[in-house]
Amino acid sequence: MSASAAKVSKKELNSNHDGADETSEKEQQEAIEHIDEVQNEIDRLNEQASEEILKVEQKYNKLRQPFFQKRSELIAKIPNFWVTTFVNHPQVSALLGEEDEEALHYLSRVEVTEFEDIKSGYRIDFYFDENPYFENKVLSKEFHLNESGDPSSKSTEIKWKSGKDLTKRSSQTQNKAGRKRQHEEPESFFTWFTDHADAGADELGEVIKDDIWPNPLQYYLVPDMDEEEGEGEEDEEDEEGLEDIDEEGDEDGEDDEEDDGEDGEVRQT
Repeated sequence: MSASAAKVSKKELNSNHDGADETSEKEQQEAIEHIDEVQNEIDRLNEQASEEILKVEQKYNKLRQPFFQKRSELIAKIPNFWVTTFVNHPQVSALLGEEDEEALHYLSRVEVTEFEDIKSGYRIDFYFDENPYFENKVLSKEFHLNESGDPSSKSTEIKWKSGKDLTKRSSQTQNKAGRKRQHEEPESFFTWFTDHADAGADELGEVIKDDIWPNPLQYYLVPDMDEEEGEGEEDEEDEEGLEDIDEEGDEDGEDDEEDDGEDGEVRQT
């Protein structure tokens, strides 16, 4: 092959390669455009699904209301149901001081109400009997999500009786006790009603709405750990007692065998 022929072949190869690249880029661009169109269809279906799911949630939320009402009536027959439920819940109990528990003994009813469109928020109502701590019969906290998606919250102002403000008492106790005490003693449960700093991530509100409210009975019935430990210790003691009896029985058996052996030897002589 001549030098000129070799040059021509090389040019043809380069030209073909450039053409392949252009074709490949064009195909890729077309594929990207088609993917975007398909993705738009997927997004449209996702939005449609969200609307359908919301309608179903709204439907069943209404259907559940009579059962929630019936459950509240039955719970009212059980003394200290709600304070027991909160104390037995691992996350809520961590927020309760001794005086909070005393105040929650007057809690007679809890209700969670999701707003009609569900997405815009919910309200938690705490109903109290006459008590020595505050004048309010109902304490409420609402969580809202506006059209732009910004969260906010508002709550009932607690009308504390003279010298009974648990939120101030908790703060004073912590200040007197020093830093170490601050880590050990939680803030009063009731400070939650005045805390609106991060409504979009209110852990206590979400726990009550999504975990406790759907089935509070499961936490009310949690067994007392102290009682379980006590029963476990008694079982261990019983087992140890049985082992001692078995050991004594074995020793007696061995002694009897030895005596029988000696008697046998005597008879033979």
